[in-house]
Amino acid sequence: MQRSILNSSTFFGDVVRREIDGFRVNRRPYLGFLSSEPGAGGAVAIEHQGLMSIPLVVSFCKMSGNSHFLAVGDEDGFVSLYDTRRCLPSAASCMEKSGQARVFDWIAHTNAIFDVCWIKDDSNIVTASGDQSIKLWNAENRKCMGILGGHTGSVKSISPHASNPDIIVSGSRDGSFALWDLRCNPTSTRNGETRLLPVDVVSGAHGFNKEVSTVPIKSRSCNSFRRKRAPRASPMSITSVLCLKDSLSIATGGALNSIVKFWDTRNLSSAVAQACPQNKPSAEKDTPSHGISSLSQDSHGAFITASCMDHRIYLYEVLHVNKGATKVFSGSKIDTFYVKSALSPDGAHLLSGSSDGNAYIWRVNKPEGIPVKLEGHEGEVTAVDWCSSEIGKLVTSADDSKVRVWNMKRGGCISSKSPTSLRKRVVANAPRIKRCRRLVMDDPATVLKEVTDNTCSMEQTTEPSSPIQLKELQFSTPESGKKRNQMEENEALRTPKAALSSPSSVLNPPPSLKRKTILDYFHAAS
Repeated sequence: MQRSILNSSTFFGDVVRREIDGFRVNRRPYLGFLSSEPGAGGAVAIEHQGLMSIPLVVSFCKMSGNSHFLAVGDEDGFVSLYDTRRCLPSAASCMEKSGQARVFDWIAHTNAIFDVCWIKDDSNIVTASGDQSIKLWNAENRKCMGILGGHTGSVKSISPHASNPDIIVSGSRDGSFALWDLRCNPTSTRNGETRLLPVDVVSGAHGFNKEVSTVPIKSRSCNSFRRKRAPRASPMSITSVLCLKDSLSIATGGALNSIVKFWDTRNLSSAVAQACPQNKPSAEKDTPSHGISSLSQDSHGAFITASCMDHRIYLYEVLHVNKGATKVFSGSKIDTFYVKSALSPDGAHLLSGSSDGNAYIWRVNKPEGIPVKLEGHEGEVTAVDWCSSEIGKLVTSADDSKVRVWNMKRGGCISSKSPTSLRKRVVANAPRIKRCRRLVMDDPATVLKEVTDNTCSMEQTTEPSSPIQLKELQFSTPESGKKRNQMEENEALRTPKAALSSPSSVLNPPPSLKRKTILDYFHAAS
């Protein structure tokens, strides 16, 4: 395993000793040894009846009790369900033991599956395919409960609503994205299929290509190239859609450029905001266009990331997307739109595939640092995902027809304890505690660094604190201070104008005020 420098004093996989204020302190590595071998993960080969298939999408279940189940959609139209709690075989033996962890698989589409999502407490699976359809499945008996038809191109991306499991958004190669409501009355076809039509469709969401061009397109099943003539005035593909956590907004990314557009579901006539790496889109004709391969958001809704074909991943703050990207992550090689990235649920880490056969992990608060490299695949690493409830567990898939499950907790280097537990093991003097109390009100991230890097004394324990689940440090505050802060907050909310201009009103609006969305705040800020 390659050793990477994560910061000035911590090395990947090593324990570093530091001397602070006369005390010698044992510091644990920020990330422990990552492994996909039995006991800490493993690998599975995607095959059906002895024939290998390339996985294109991976997705863990979202509920905590089911998070060990992993759905894989592949190039041949199969959906496979794996139980990652079982002892997965090593990479060397995964070809012979590919069925050990597989619960079941079935043919879901007649073409490649590009996206999969879990809805309704993991009881249903939604699949998007190159056969231009979206299907709703019962996850227990694999029965198709309905077909969502209406796109005229491959469906590249789907995203469930943040709070309503009956609402789904899809993006297609035909240049449109559609809004679906599973509660609408379906129609029946001649062959007995139940079809559902979209509630609304936005065509040409990211522009049109009016030039006739001949471009080489690489076949993913072989090394040959085939020529394809792009049709005149063909709409640009929607490569990724994302339902935001405010429950009313949609973000879309396309193959035309690196602009992320934001839409209000109450009025989809035009985009209400957009974000790009710079503050304003460049109008120069010589500026190369780089499309977006994927969008992701943390579970709190604070950040959005966009993987771009210029080999960079841009991070935007949701409340300030019009100011451009606030952080840029480089190191992965994004040569195709199959390479995806994903923010960890707590927004502390960013995981990305790469065309160089590796996967990479960055700390969100240190984008300039050298990322941790996950090696082992023998082809382009495409789809990635984080387990929502098992800290440090993630999955990667590649063109080598393998899916690898990684676990960061091997060797006791990372535990499920949050950084809050540091407070119980720190013996600090009174001035330092007061300083921490002051900093926690200003910048929780600064407090985390202050406690981690400038600790005066720490007791050694068998399990270190986990950086995977970043939380604000909790310091006790005198009751008088609590009452004073509460009085100040109540005073601020007494004025409707002040409450409406506050970003906190977006995520936690006072009951007496009209509900706002994040997009409303964009306009108020401008």
